[in-house]
Amino acid sequence: MTATAVEIAAAVRAGTRTARQEVEDALARIAAVDGRIGAYQVVRGEAARREADEVDARPDRAELPLAGVPIAIKDNVPVTGEPLRVGSAGSDDAPQERDHEIVRRLRAAGAVVVGLTRVPELCVFGATDSIFGVTRNPWNLDRSPGGSSGGSAAAVAGGTVPVAHGNDGMGSIRIPAACCGLVGIKPGLGVVPADLGNGSWFDMAENGPLTTTVADAALVLSVLAGRPELAAVEDPPALRVAVSTRAPMPGTPVNRHRAAAARAAGDRLREIGHSVTVAHPPYGQSLATSGIVRWTAGTELDARLLPRRERMEPRNRRHAAVGRAVLRLGYPKTKGRTRWQQRAGRFFERFDVLVTPALAQPPLLARTWGERGWLANVWANARYAPFAAPWNLAGWPAMTVPAGLDPDGLPVAVQLVAPPGGEARLLAVAAQLERVRPWPRTASL
Repeated sequence: MTATAVEIAAAVRAGTRTARQEVEDALARIAAVDGRIGAYQVVRGEAARREADEVDARPDRAELPLAGVPIAIKDNVPVTGEPLRVGSAGSDDAPQERDHEIVRRLRAAGAVVVGLTRVPELCVFGATDSIFGVTRNPWNLDRSPGGSSGGSAAAVAGGTVPVAHGNDGMGSIRIPAACCGLVGIKPGLGVVPADLGNGSWFDMAENGPLTTTVADAALVLSVLAGRPELAAVEDPPALRVAVSTRAPMPGTPVNRHRAAAARAAGDRLREIGHSVTVAHPPYGQSLATSGIVRWTAGTELDARLLPRRERMEPRNRRHAAVGRAVLRLGYPKTKGRTRWQQRAGRFFERFDVLVTPALAQPPLLARTWGERGWLANVWANARYAPFAAPWNLAGWPAMTVPAGLDPDGLPVAVQLVAPPGGEARLLAVAAQLERVRPWPRTASL
């Protein structure tokens, strides 16, 4: 699919294209490529066609911001009439009776849900494989598209839909966006309704979009947030930008191509007119502990929603067991999050935007990670994607912006971070980077 969401919606509003035509194109592309990438858990062929016809018949079609836009929804939120599998054999295959609020908002805006995308079990880890199959990166089928929104990222990078829904509790939008050369934004706490699993991982998890352009990300985020003004991306005033290639965890090596991308982004922002300084956030030794406590305890709470949790993968049973122990000890406590927010706040008194690598290492191999041990999974995830989780713990907005391809043809990306309320600022800076160095929007399959 070559058209963007902005272009599709404009054409459907104007009557030069129909929602039915756009959905047929998306379904044809899914049929052509998804057998190789495995992005979809459910393809809603006839249901999507019916819903497209309903969009075409709507009297307000000319006013719909996402008129006729085919979209994929991550399979960890309810979609009416479809099972909610969350990548787990322990889940129920009964159809859901109502849409999640973000699905309702997307449909009200004219989007058509063409399918549900695969996730790792309970969305715990940063590669997308489960009992339902291994999802592959459209840029290199031997690599993972990341996780946990890996199915959504593969769906967009494979050109089956222009945009997809994801959510992000430890980097699960930004990591797949980085693996697949996409734009992905995690809004700050409370900007978009969350209501994910059993407590949204103690308010670390947020819903957001994965797209191929900044304009599409802004448009979808404006719908999810119920804030139309976010769709209008304007150049920001001169900003104070910090660039850091230092990983949050000591002893975590950063691939030279990914570090170079962050430095190059800083150079481009300086050329545009921003003040750019090398400066490192005061992550601190306790940061990882506070995040891991919420990650494991949140997994235990989510596991309690499974009707047959004994069918969980061994790695996730272990992860949840750690979480049970954490909960019995009275954790998580608010002070770990509060102290990090205070440290980050002092850092951002001097800066408006932080630029870091999006990943420390190339995407993981596409394999059945669920068959490997718990420690192997934790180590692999921590080593390749350490930059995202601190901003989930803070509850601050952050996004991934593509930065081209490395010598092996794999996407390279940078992460942008801003203080609370900075979503529009991030989108504006991302649009400037997109303008000075456009990126390939989708892989060639």
